[in-house]
Amino acid sequence: MKRFLVLLLAALASLSVLGQNRGKFAFFADTHIAEGAKSIEELEACIEDVNSNPEIEFSILAGDITEFGSDREIRLAKSIIDKLEKPYYVVAGNHDAKWSESGCNTFEKVFGYGHFEFEAFGLKFVGTNSGPNMRMAPALVPRESIVLLDSLVKATPSDKPIVFVNHFPQDTSVLNYFQVLDILKESNIQLVMGGHWHNNVVLDYEGIPGILLRSSQAKGRKGPGYSIVTVDNGRISVSEKVVGMEPFEPWYELQMTEPLPFNRRHQVYGQRPDYSANGKYPNVKEVWTLQESGDIGAGAVYSEDNVVYTTTQGYVKCVSLASGELKWSVKLNGKVYSTPAVYKKYVVVGCADNIIYCLDIKSGKELWKHHCDKSVLASPNIYDGVVYIGASDGRFRALNLKTGHLVWSFSDVKGFVESKAYVDEVQVVFGDWANTLYSLDRASGKLMWTWKVKGSRMYSPAAVWPVKSGNRLFVVTPERKIYSIEASSGSTMWEHRGGRESVGISALGDRVFVKTMKDTVFCFSTAPAMKAQVLWATDTKIGYDIAPTPTAYYQGVAFVPTDKGSIVALNAETGEIMWRYKLSFALVNSIVPIENVKERKILVTTMDGKVSLLSY
Repeated sequence: MKRFLVLLLAALASLSVLGQNRGKFAFFADTHIAEGAKSIEELEACIEDVNSNPEIEFSILAGDITEFGSDREIRLAKSIIDKLEKPYYVVAGNHDAKWSESGCNTFEKVFGYGHFEFEAFGLKFVGTNSGPNMRMAPALVPRESIVLLDSLVKATPSDKPIVFVNHFPQDTSVLNYFQVLDILKESNIQLVMGGHWHNNVVLDYEGIPGILLRSSQAKGRKGPGYSIVTVDNGRISVSEKVVGMEPFEPWYELQMTEPLPFNRRHQVYGQRPDYSANGKYPNVKEVWTLQESGDIGAGAVYSEDNVVYTTTQGYVKCVSLASGELKWSVKLNGKVYSTPAVYKKYVVVGCADNIIYCLDIKSGKELWKHHCDKSVLASPNIYDGVVYIGASDGRFRALNLKTGHLVWSFSDVKGFVESKAYVDEVQVVFGDWANTLYSLDRASGKLMWTWKVKGSRMYSPAAVWPVKSGNRLFVVTPERKIYSIEASSGSTMWEHRGGRESVGISALGDRVFVKTMKDTVFCFSTAPAMKAQVLWATDTKIGYDIAPTPTAYYQGVAFVPTDKGSIVALNAETGEIMWRYKLSFALVNSIVPIENVKERKILVTTMDGKVSLLSY
């Protein structure tokens, strides 16, 4: 009898936790603030509407706050959101992250945080940002957010009801949805809330209730609006609120339970990463693999026994090529999306803290640094004792490798630069996020010509690493075209459908390899011509793929990166598939063949924080 009373009291106490608090909050998603856009007045109207309702105690804004993630847009959005008269909590979405000229630093600086956690109405609200950050790839919750979420869940009492907020739906449209769900299943998760689809949608995440909520924009609706979420006696209800109208009847209701009765073993989507295909090519093996606690948004490089790579947590690390053993690690003051460049003892890398660093490859000791006016997200190229690198401050620089002193600066770059420039004896070629490809005189930095893409700035030749053969440059743009451009004049020689940003070139420069957005890899001749000459086209069966990572080439093999962690090796002469290997579920950032070794090897990094040496 005594045991029964104890259990009864515990059950009543559990119910009281859910029912002792009640209240309302506003939920915004996909505000897409851009200068001069209608979305500004729509959000302002929503905020005025929220301020007129004394029952609303706080607001949550779930990502895609801006359209292009620029510093000006972020500050503009903050000035508007600050008009809310009660507390608000905000996380970033993919639009805030992919095209961020600051490398995602400005969002955190302006709003003061990159995630939130607070308690209200007897619930714990946890919100994390979403990616991919700076790289074009499918949705991916950043590695550091996964680590953070895991730590927050473990620090939360097991009986505390949790509401998780992320911009993306946590289903198979997010590459690492399973990591998020597995962590949440270890907690008293009650509801997952998000946006991204711009509509009200009810979802089931392997037994975890989920909802996506409307955009604040009026597109396709009766007017601009937001959602009102009511918590009352352990029940959550969601109503749509159009500015100037009474709230609609609730379109979603949830009676919270404690704990949530999902089946951890059987209620799964069934589409988690499958590595079984690796067994078909036993010649491909992992020599070593490292797992970082943050994303890797760039490539790795090597020199002798030294492998150097960077992380979005600001680290530059050097490990042994033979073993993967750490040699040194340096923490910079900002996120790093720059693939390092190495020459002899010099390691050069750009950082989102506005600085270009040069470190000693043996110790990581700083040799020099050069300050810029904004973040440096681009990757450096070292040629004949000079470092060539773009930044987000409208300038492209040439720096003395030994001293860091400025050799020349081109100061008429219209958009921010994130790629690695092509450099030879004659010219420096790079793109920006303002639709433009630039060719500068290598010796003086004077403009030779510009070449432009028409239409949206999202079609810019900004993520592609240009390649050159003879008097022909080759670039691939997000409008799904490859272009052959006369290097001396900037005139378009030919264009061909297919591709996005992934292009590579053979050692002899006689052919280029282009990965399209759907299965096919093309091989084009680089011979002077007014029309594209397709040497072969291979259906790789990789599916829809938007990885911007360059294709690699070594000793007759073309290595094709994918946005879901696989590498496909093709015979460069025939296009025949030689092997494929799945290292991860996330974007392959770089493939670097190791030259002049008996056993063929490639160095690979992936967005979810993996660095691996593969033999094949």
